[in-house]
Amino acid sequence: MRTLQTGQLLLDWGARTYVMGILNITPDSFSGDGLLAPEAENTGVERPLEQARQFLAAGADILDVGGESTRPGSKIVSVDEELERVLPVVSGLVKEFPGTVISIDTYKAAVAEQALAAGAHMLNDVWGLRADPLLAEVAARRKVPVILMHNRSKPTNAQIQESLGGRYVGMQYDDLLEDVKRELLESVALARQAGIPDEKIILDPGIGFGKTVEQNLELLNRLGEIRALGFPILLGPSRKSFIGYTLNLPPAQRLEGTAAAISVGIVRGADIIRVHDVEFMTRVARMTDAIIRPR
Repeated sequence: MRTLQTGQLLLDWGARTYVMGILNITPDSFSGDGLLAPEAENTGVERPLEQARQFLAAGADILDVGGESTRPGSKIVSVDEELERVLPVVSGLVKEFPGTVISIDTYKAAVAEQALAAGAHMLNDVWGLRADPLLAEVAARRKVPVILMHNRSKPTNAQIQESLGGRYVGMQYDDLLEDVKRELLESVALARQAGIPDEKIILDPGIGFGKTVEQNLELLNRLGEIRALGFPILLGPSRKSFIGYTLNLPPAQRLEGTAAAISVGIVRGADIIRVHDVEFMTRVARMTDAIIRPR
């Protein structure tokens, strides 16, 4: 595990922390930053492009485009609707910001196929190749990096509070870290079976997905055990409910909590951070890197 070339970006693992900016092309994002108005029939591209412009100016290395909310209790979006949301944005980003690395956040093979054809460079799958059996084949054929996330989300375990949002309760693990590692390696096996080489695999421990507040905190603190599996790590704690329930704060007030999670995550081995507040978290990443990776 040394380097990964994707688009015009060379990811030199261990040299520094890379920043992925979130572009939520949804009306119902848990974080309150959805770029699709609830009454809109399609996305348009002006708001996503402006946000992308701000993210890139603030230091984002990768832009992650998603058209379906993953918050607890969110509705499943059809393939056609998801394509209607994300394709114009991917095409607009490719045209306006040539050379910028774009990730498509989807678990649907049909969406991934068209988004990659439109110019996306990476695949970010919140179900770790378990939801759509055709997705791994698409990634292998397109020769793109894949982010495989651990996910045990179940609607029956979701609990919603109006001010703090959704969280998972009663999630049972025999051994949290061992179970997460085993299930991540099962996703790795699916990728390998499809012909995806190890150097194109990135793991995400799935902070916030099918884990209680306490389990998220433990997983974050023990992230080094996931890193020891030998793959680069993407960490996405930004504005999530484990921060809100820990600090009793709504999503819009979770900046400091996110910063603490990001800093600890980098110390524990995160290679990429996936964030909403790119300007602030880029500063956190650079400062943390300066401490733990002095040149």
